[in-house]
Amino acid sequence: MTNSSPNTPKVSIGTPLVPPDGWMEIGSIVGAQGIKGEVKVYPNSDFPERFERAGERWLWGTHDLQPRSIQLKKGYEIPGKGLYVVQLEGITDRSQAENLRGQMLLLPTNDRPRLAPGEYHSQDLIGLPVFHQATGQAIGKVVDIFTAGHEILVVDGSAGDDGTAEAMIPFVKEIVPVVDLANRRIEILPPPGLLELYLPKFELMGK
Repeated sequence: MTNSSPNTPKVSIGTPLVPPDGWMEIGSIVGAQGIKGEVKVYPNSDFPERFERAGERWLWGTHDLQPRSIQLKKGYEIPGKGLYVVQLEGITDRSQAENLRGQMLLLPTNDRPRLAPGEYHSQDLIGLPVFHQATGQAIGKVVDIFTAGHEILVVDGSAGDDGTAEAMIPFVKEIVPVVDLANRRIEILPPPGLLELYLPKFELMGK
């Protein structure tokens, strides 16, 4: 349903990286592949051409003031792994490739492929409030999206309480029937027990 599918936790180096205004993450480099400078990229995009088609991309790391332009020479998907292997210009050995671990690959935010009906850019969903469609009750807000067989919305339902309480909501039409970007809201119809599994406060409300 989105053009983004972060499957596993991203590599963390201290404070989480956040792209600067005007830029969007398309993937993060998770390590070297082989000895010729290729890197493994964990995608944050459902568009394979962003990793397979040669052209300009940008790198963004913890110590960068601005994204750095770099040419992607070639790339391919590792079947069944949810990873891509790409060759970047000027990166010719394993040591150079390992030095890029944890850095993001970026594109300008205006470089957005056209989406089909029912598809959404994941960055547009982050921060949207989530409501129970049947009761109107506020559940929380979307803080992340990842894929585990199918896409999952991570909804922070802590409501300002100490700590966090995150619900994992399958991002399928039957459970998430409404994504209203114009009015900035998402409505869900979770099956019985789903919210209670993650958010104890809903179990208490049901008693």
